[in-house]
Amino acid sequence: MDSHQVLAGAGTAPNALARLSAEELLAGYKARRFTPRDVLEEVISALQHIDGQCRVMVTPMFDAARQAADAAGAAWAAGTPTGPLCGVPVTIKDLVFVAGVPAHGGAPLNDGFVPKTDAAVVAALRSAGAVLTCKTTTCESGYKLTADSPVSGTTRNPWNLSRTSGGSSGGAAAAVAAGGGPLAIGTDGVGSIRVPSAFCGVFGLKPTFGLVPRVPGFSPPSWASLAHTGPITRTVSDAALLLNVIAGYDPRDGASLPVPKPTFRSESRPLAGLRIAATPDLGYAAVSPAVRAAFEAAVGVLAQLGATVEPLSPELDPQMLERTLKPIAFTEQAAAVAGRPTEDLADSDADYRDVVLQGRGYSGTDYIEATYRRGAVRSAFLALFQKAEALVTPSVAVTAFEAGTLGVDSIDGTAVDRHLGWSPFSWPINLAGLPAATLPCGFDAEGLPIGLQIVAPWLDEAVIFQIAAAFEAARPWAGLWPPASPPQS
Repeated sequence: MDSHQVLAGAGTAPNALARLSAEELLAGYKARRFTPRDVLEEVISALQHIDGQCRVMVTPMFDAARQAADAAGAAWAAGTPTGPLCGVPVTIKDLVFVAGVPAHGGAPLNDGFVPKTDAAVVAALRSAGAVLTCKTTTCESGYKLTADSPVSGTTRNPWNLSRTSGGSSGGAAAAVAAGGGPLAIGTDGVGSIRVPSAFCGVFGLKPTFGLVPRVPGFSPPSWASLAHTGPITRTVSDAALLLNVIAGYDPRDGASLPVPKPTFRSESRPLAGLRIAATPDLGYAAVSPAVRAAFEAAVGVLAQLGATVEPLSPELDPQMLERTLKPIAFTEQAAAVAGRPTEDLADSDADYRDVVLQGRGYSGTDYIEATYRRGAVRSAFLALFQKAEALVTPSVAVTAFEAGTLGVDSIDGTAVDRHLGWSPFSWPINLAGLPAATLPCGFDAEGLPIGLQIVAPWLDEAVIFQIAAAFEAARPWAGLWPPASPPQS
């Protein structure tokens, strides 16, 4: 049964409502085909099913969600919906504060910590009428690109339970992919929205740095100058809908951009006249053959849609991971636990302790010199965007690897850094603060999703939505469901 059949006869198949997009839910509420409470109960059932297989939830918020859904139902019945997401379920990554709900952030150090205030994005969601369902899994302090942690265990991929979901927004991506509701809030410091979205076969967007405020609750403040908050969804239009709610200036956040609140749209429009740069490897990165083949096929689709696609790449330092990213990122991770003795990290991941120790080993000079080199990354993208309106790359250089591992140490015979080397396309974009999205563009021979990354100039999320919507219309993915999805019969 497809979503249009569901809208014509709501509730005729188990878990059908939980699979609807946010736009379809809002249409159904308006037509009184079903209520927010109907939807929520199916979403709760779906989340419990998915959690039993993939481990996606840290803290359920079902009682409060039922109250919010009933209030939304009353508002729809009265013809006065309280906002653009009235009655729509959304999950919140456990690095983002929800008042009165534990914020573990995957870290044993946070045991017993309960914030008293909502993060700005959570406050915006409440004002928009959204229904918060649960906190989703993350790795410890968001330090790696999987969602395994000492707090919540190993989050698995709904397409293959032996593989990782990716991370650190892994619970968010896996839940959306398997039908645990249409919307999720994730965060992205070195790829933590795009990597799990690519591994799980959904749409994930990292907005321009500062477009979505991170205050007053984002803990711990790891990846301080790198982390973005953004949407993970099944459809491009749902991401635009969610970003419209959470974007905006907040003077409490020193990185928040004082720009007029934008309006995002995702109508599929022709790509004729659009210049798109394309590189399968940035000129130096190791990439698996399956990912490379899917990328080349996706580039062909963009050309068929009318875009002028040129083989161009930003001129980046191949040693950027060691020379630029790690001195910044690892120092910021160490700063997040500044003042805590090493023995306080005894229950932490061993790899997390290594990152903190390495971060503590960099000097202030090392950090500042890395920020100078970071300026060269920005300049490289500025030069590229003089020649093209957008850049496309693979989202990740590999498909999902074994669950419970940090990463892979070689790709197609080439050695790579096990922590971050297999995701060479994500973290350069964080260094530059650019907006970027991943969308599904194929599968490997084992049936694991592959993502296409779209990168745009600063504050030009509109071109990302334009390209993504056109690709989605040509190669739709929202009707594909992984084996871990709740059954419909």
